[in-house]
Amino acid sequence: MAEAPLPAIRSLPSWLLGRAAARGRALVAEALAAEGLKMWHHVVLSAVRDLAPVAQADLGRGVRLDPKDVVGILNDLQSAGLVDRAPDPRDRRKNAVSLTEEGARLLVRCEKAAREANDELLAPLSAAERDQFMGLLIRISGTDG
Repeated sequence: MAEAPLPAIRSLPSWLLGRAAARGRALVAEALAAEGLKMWHHVVLSAVRDLAPVAQADLGRGVRLDPKDVVGILNDLQSAGLVDRAPDPRDRRKNAVSLTEEGARLLVRCEKAAREANDELLAPLSAAERDQFMGLLIRISGTDG
């Protein structure tokens, strides 16, 4: 049997992390699609819940998305009845975004679906290994958890 190509590349932690991340994204994207939502729509919906009422510009900075992309996603979410945009009471020149009841219900379903997809991703690991793996990922990801 022939050896897999690129053994030097395939042995790099960065390559392996990239492959694991791609697999995780695919599993989550598939789970969210079953609920009728795309990945970035889920991210924005979750951020709206956590930050609401939030100005569109602050929302974009919070999720690190280009303002044009945020507007497009918010248009989709508003058309689907998942978010409301109204003048910000603190600054009428801005729109404040908040979840609708339907948006909150969908977000709960999507969060469950995403957790189940991540459980599938980590299925080969024991509970102790998952805890250790998460701790290690947090340490090398440059995030504080």
